Amino acid sequence: MTDSRPSRRLRQGRASLAISFFVQGAIFALLVTRIPALQDRYGISDGLLPLFLAAVPILAGVGSVATEHLVKRMRPGLVLRVVQPIVSLALLSAGSGTAVWQLAVALAVFGLTVGALDASMNMLGVSLQRAYGRSIMLGFHGAYSLGGIAGASLAWAGAHWDLPLPTLYAPLVATLVPVALVASRWYVDHQGAEPSEVVRGEATASMRVLLPLCLVMAFAYIGDSTVSNWSAKYLEDVLHSSEQLATVPYNVYMVTTLLGRSFGDLGVRRFGAVAVVRAGALLAGGGFAVVAAAPGAWVGMAGFTLLGLGLCVLVPQTFAAAGRLFPGASDAAVARLNIFNYVGFLIGSPLVGALGGAWNYRAAMLVPMALVLMTIRYARSFSPVPAGYGDGHERPRTVDVG
Repeated sequence: MTDSRPSRRLRQGRASLAISFFVQGAIFALLVTRIPALQDRYGISDGLLPLFLAAVPILAGVGSVATEHLVKRMRPGLVLRVVQPIVSLALLSAGSGTAVWQLAVALAVFGLTVGALDASMNMLGVSLQRAYGRSIMLGFHGAYSLGGIAGASLAWAGAHWDLPLPTLYAPLVATLVPVALVASRWYVDHQGAEPSEVVRGEATASMRVLLPLCLVMAFAYIGDSTVSNWSAKYLEDVLHSSEQLATVPYNVYMVTTLLGRSFGDLGVRRFGAVAVVRAGALLAGGGFAVVAAAPGAWVGMAGFTLLGLGLCVLVPQTFAAAGRLFPGASDAAVARLNIFNYVGFLIGSPLVGALGGAWNYRAAMLVPMALVLMTIRYARSFSPVPAGYGDGHERPRTVDVG
């Protein structure tokens, strides 16, 4: 009887990549949760702050595009090994400067390298899932959620104890950078046998097929950014909760995201990716409907709980579907798909804010609800056996340590 268990090398690669996802979740949370402290440190006006915040996802998109071309010359594991420490050091630089130009440079470096980091992490995750032969992608994103919870908790402690940003960031970066570097020794890269010309041709042709997944990615991040940026304001201003209670929905959302991703791979293995994506979209749409109709704060929090359970499966499964659709060009497909992460992030918060100001915030919640529900229309793109894949004609892929 053949042993179908993954090899020790693959298990080590899976654990090391999960550590990288965790570290990045913590680093990103330490940035976004301390934006008010950064604004105070540099004396940035409310009018100028959105320009700084918008620059990060725009530059991250540039970094993701650059990574598509970079991995034609070097392995994704090497890209990740190089950029992850730079992202962490950019966070420390952002919290340690004294002049606005220093913050601008630090955030520019953060944005460019975080785009490369997100793309290369998911490239490795997609190829590892293919080597495993079963769904493991949600587990990596669960590690990211766990890192986000840890980072947000540390940021809360720093705010509670009124710690200066360098005092908060320096010991954490000094810990996380070595951890990520040590873990990177066991990254596993899967390299295709096809020449680069085939990769370029297939990646170019892929955009038409990738478009449904790109839309799903954007819709998911519009929903995510709505929760991240507007949940506290919605609870306090619309549902008349206390200021303290208004901080709870995002934490609840992160915890339910972690729970959903922890068990989501089991759901994919049992029911299939299409069913899980449809269920996630329905849950997320129902969550937005509950939030929009909530008579009070506690019902609103129940809606945000449903949102976490629903949205959490969409992004990991979108990356995994891109890898299945283009096994010979998965790195290029993931890099292009990753751009729509930042598109959704850029659109979501301003969209809800503009609609809420011009109309009302209850009605504004119906727009991300409708967009998330549109995911159901594209669920067939998540089929585990897309045309041309798994028919015995694709070339075997070699496994190597990055």
